[in-house]
Amino acid sequence: MTATCSTGVHDKHDVYAAQCPCREVLDLLANKWAALAIGALEDGPLRFGELQRRLQGISPKVLTGTLRRLEDSGFLHREIYPAVPLHVEYSLTPLGRSVSVPLASLRTWVEAHLHEIS
Repeated sequence: MTATCSTGVHDKHDVYAAQCPCREVLDLLANKWAALAIGALEDGPLRFGELQRRLQGISPKVLTGTLRRLEDSGFLHREIYPAVPLHVEYSLTPLGRSVSVPLASLRTWVEAHLHEIS
């Protein structure tokens, strides 16, 4: 299925086309850590350490890279508070909140059907 580009930058959007920029976004959102980070932020802003504790098993390096990619793509907002030590919070942008809905459905589906998957 293709969609017309509302910005006029591209002819159309087709995730099946090799050169479509949609592929980069799909690659980012299909990453387990990105999907889980977005889910962890659904209830409100969290600091880096809180996110790392919530996303059990993620290394600080991977979390940093994931948060940077999500922020660069417009899914997250990073708020820096001038304090000692530095206080940084991450929150979902409106775009991030909109994508959290289908990602939440996917997480729920995986938990409900895990027993059926070999």
